Amino acid sequence: MKLKEGLNNNQLKLIAMFTMLLDHAGRQLFPEADILMTIGRIAFPVFSYMIAEGCKYTKNKKKYLLIMAGMALGCQCAYFFTSGSLYMNVLMTFVLSILCIYAGDNFRKKKNFTSALLMALQFSAVIFLCVILPRLVPETDFTIDYGIFGVLLPVGVYFAPKKSHKLIVTSVFLILLALSMNPRQWFGFLSLPLLILYNGKRGKKNLKLLFYIFYPTHLAVIYLIDMLIQ
Repeated sequence: MKLKEGLNNNQLKLIAMFTMLLDHAGRQLFPEADILMTIGRIAFPVFSYMIAEGCKYTKNKKKYLLIMAGMALGCQCAYFFTSGSLYMNVLMTFVLSILCIYAGDNFRKKKNFTSALLMALQFSAVIFLCVILPRLVPETDFTIDYGIFGVLLPVGVYFAPKKSHKLIVTSVFLILLALSMNPRQWFGFLSLPLLILYNGKRGKKNLKLLFYIFYPTHLAVIYLIDMLIQ
């Protein structure tokens, strides 16, 4: 890896995958190892940036959304049947992000009443799911992972016109996440040097399958390990 050439999409996703693995392993298996969850703060901003890039460059927007939604729903069903949890996983967060991006993009292209209405409905639905619904069902653990600011981070990156603007948008949302969640979120700023090095290229190898299966697979492995050592 030559840093003078920057980091491509694949390399950034691999780094995000590794830091996410550390984060989830720390939470489930080594809760006393705070350093693992601190390093894990790198993953979400990088994945958010890459979600925005995916929406920009995908050749089949519907397929991109359906794959993400299918994975999110599958993981959510696994969460519910193994622990009864209604906590919405991060893939659900990104599904909402993609829907907002598509709605905003549709309005930007058509600029008519229908597209404006659809965009308003989409963003209203996100506000309801992220802000209002959790307060209506306080007896459950229903929450959208990373909340409203997590959903809107990829949206802001997508619509920011230049890389410098995207980095500024990312920084603003990292501040909002840290203020609304917990102090550890400030370590999300560790992702900025990596994003600064992003060269806008996908990478030579097609690693789509790896990226799609990693999230459910690593969670399943961590869950099984946790069951074995209990």
